[in-house]
Amino acid sequence: MITDPWFYLLAIPAVAVLGLGKGGFVGIGMIATPMLALAVPPLQGAAILLPILICQDLISLWTYRRAWSAWNLKVLMPGGVLGMGVGTAFASLVSNAAIEITVGAIGLAFVFYTWLGPRLIPSLRQAADKPRRPPVPLGLLWGALSGFMSLLIQVGAPPFQIHILPQRLDKLTLVGTSVIFFAFMNWMKIAPYFVLGQFSARNFGTSLVLLPLAIAANFAGIWLVRRTPQDRFYQIAYVLMLLISLGLLWQGWEG
Repeated sequence: MITDPWFYLLAIPAVAVLGLGKGGFVGIGMIATPMLALAVPPLQGAAILLPILICQDLISLWTYRRAWSAWNLKVLMPGGVLGMGVGTAFASLVSNAAIEITVGAIGLAFVFYTWLGPRLIPSLRQAADKPRRPPVPLGLLWGALSGFMSLLIQVGAPPFQIHILPQRLDKLTLVGTSVIFFAFMNWMKIAPYFVLGQFSARNFGTSLVLLPLAIAANFAGIWLVRRTPQDRFYQIAYVLMLLISLGLLWQGWEG
């Protein structure tokens, strides 16, 4: 088990937001691994969080088992498998800083397009609030990017959100689809992390210590999502995406 106090100073809030994210606040949990990366290597931080994520997935899958989009899962999951395969092959070569900058730039561009596009482009003004289902090839691309980033630094939310948010699904359907997709991704990570040598007794012991806090935060997230109005829910999702994208750009630049 890790005993460094600095690690736990970062790990406790990281696991708390991870639980809120698994409870339904899509995207907020993606700051967890970058936060841990301030104390341990990113892949080690991701491996410490993975057993916690899998336990949280069981709670969230049961909670949102009746609300999910079959079409989106059929498009995203094959892409996610492809992206995870590429991420495994290049995990020892790809710069973590470069990945953080790429993910942050994509997320930032999408938020600005969503907020400013209708004002700058008149033809988008009337269509801004209408649901838009992306073409299948584009959905496969976002699924692949999500799987790739998720494997390396547990940050798969921005590509997923770019695909899913413009569809303006019902709040619980959006959350349920996210829960199922990332639960699938988490189970897919087990073999790659073994191959990459990231599982150890020390890491598992640290995961076990942090698990109770993660479970409590998971239930808190479920409670908060059900009491957050849908319009406000989408506002929060976009603001979180903006802040996290900026954080990733800063951390990647520093790296």
